[in-house]
Amino acid sequence: MNGMAEGPGSQGVIEREDSRYPVLLSLIKNPPEQLRYTGDPCLLKAPMIAIVGSRSSTDYGRWAAYTIAKRLSNHGVCVVSGMAEGIDTAAHQGALAGKTPTIAVFGTGLGLCYPRSNLGLMRQIARTGLVVSEYEDAYPPNRYTFPARNRIISGLSYATVVVEAGFSSGSLITAEHAASQGREVYAVPGNINRKSSIGCNKLIADGARPVVFIDDILSDLGISSDIAASLDKSLTAQERRVMETLRVHGELSHDRLASETGLPISTLTSVVTLLEIKNCLTTGAGKIFISQ
Repeated sequence: MNGMAEGPGSQGVIEREDSRYPVLLSLIKNPPEQLRYTGDPCLLKAPMIAIVGSRSSTDYGRWAAYTIAKRLSNHGVCVVSGMAEGIDTAAHQGALAGKTPTIAVFGTGLGLCYPRSNLGLMRQIARTGLVVSEYEDAYPPNRYTFPARNRIISGLSYATVVVEAGFSSGSLITAEHAASQGREVYAVPGNINRKSSIGCNKLIADGARPVVFIDDILSDLGISSDIAASLDKSLTAQERRVMETLRVHGELSHDRLASETGLPISTLTSVVTLLEIKNCLTTGAGKIFISQ
């Protein structure tokens, strides 16, 4: 491999003494001696946020991971995850749907794809973003490589967002690494009746910041979401009322939005549909929220 390869689709190795080695990663207790990569190593200079969670995810968890990742990506944040099934996959997909490429950190060598079902995703990330590993190309997975991989995910990132995690989820290891590295930990609150929510709810009880509004993460990074600027002057009075109401409340159900705006449900449905067509709004999990 050529250690000086640059640009999308390139391959190489970045040693610890290399000027391209990520500064945040170099500050952790046991940084990897090298990072093997495929893709664009320039991404390692971007502001990064990790999004991780359970492989055994719910529809809500995947929706949350996708939505948070897309929102961050649209505001210049590079989403880092581990390309595992479930939450990791949804996070990468959300980032790919946004404007900023994503980084996948492998728990194997880059010559392998684990899980195999994510081969297409791996190739897409390698074309537009970056995949990295501390292992030789043919290095196989084992019980130690993934926990070790998690310290790199958190070590690259200003903060780690845990979307869904059971009591013994590997994503909690990433959160522990982040906390020990002095990085912020966020957790998405979950239904107390679901096993998949235990980990996140426990993190919040132990001091992690709950993700109430996605823009809170952007604000903490010093990145303005510029929601007000997205209120196009061409919007009708009713459309503007809906957008301004969501700006205040973050996300609302149809019934609550109707109540807050004073619009009849039939009118609101029509307005929301038109705003979706204009790419101003997104709907999901029974909620309506600003997509820009």
